Amino acid sequence: MDRWTEFELLVKTAELGSLSRAAQALGMSNPAATRYLSSLEDRLGVRLVERSTRRLYFTEIGREYVERTKAMLQEAKEADSTAQASNVNPTGTLRISASLSFSILHIAPIIPEYTRLYPEVSVYVETANRYLDMIDNSIDLAIRTREFEGDSTITIRRLAVTRRILTASPEYLQSNGVPDSPEQLVDHKILNYTLSKNYRELKFTRGTETSTVLVDGLMESNDGQVLRTAALRGLGVLIQPKYIVYDDLVAGRLVPLLDEWDLPRLTINLAYPSRKHLSAKVRTFIELLLKSFRENDYERLWTR
Repeated sequence: MDRWTEFELLVKTAELGSLSRAAQALGMSNPAATRYLSSLEDRLGVRLVERSTRRLYFTEIGREYVERTKAMLQEAKEADSTAQASNVNPTGTLRISASLSFSILHIAPIIPEYTRLYPEVSVYVETANRYLDMIDNSIDLAIRTREFEGDSTITIRRLAVTRRILTASPEYLQSNGVPDSPEQLVDHKILNYTLSKNYRELKFTRGTETSTVLVDGLMESNDGQVLRTAALRGLGVLIQPKYIVYDDLVAGRLVPLLDEWDLPRLTINLAYPSRKHLSAKVRTFIELLLKSFRENDYERLWTR
């Protein structure tokens, strides 16, 4: 039988001095209350309550058991209250996983506002260009661009779409020329991001036209910021999502190449372990991140 109901019935019986009144208070029948009490005594192998047709009283062990049970039920209620409060008032540590580039550009800038709004939350950012197991690493929220999740318990929510584009510094282009077609890229120094799917095979589209170019990298890395720094120093042609190089394009530090051609676009997703009973700390951070993307119109800037 339900142990918690047994405990609640026992404590309520002690408080009201009557098994029938305790049953009424808990919304159960008298026969059910009798069965619960008998089940508890049988499981413990002791007599907790002496009862006759005229009176009811607790044995010595029964009185001690009631006091311990009452304390345990109070702790359980306090634990419930704490858990429910955490879903209203964000508390604890929020663990976020994202690439170094995304963390620098879009996670770190909103953390000051987040911690100002929710001072009882501390934030830990795990920068990783590989996809960490969310459960094993206790990740609350991850930013990912892969097409699907192997774990069906992970919830995916679309954040934005971005183009992948080619850029180079003005200094590089002055020394090496500007490619006029995808095919001319084989004569250029390419900076390859090794975690892209088939990163040495570039598939371009322009309207109904397609072009596939195989490129060898003068420099290759699994981190976009390393390659971006090399491109800014004039080392070669960079292939990265537009969100990584957008500020450099606006400032003129990098120049877009073959902009009329499209590479496969990336969808940036939010991933978190469960949609049901989403914790307040995760929900509020997602809301702030979505607000930032909406107000800055990032998707339009990254896809035009």
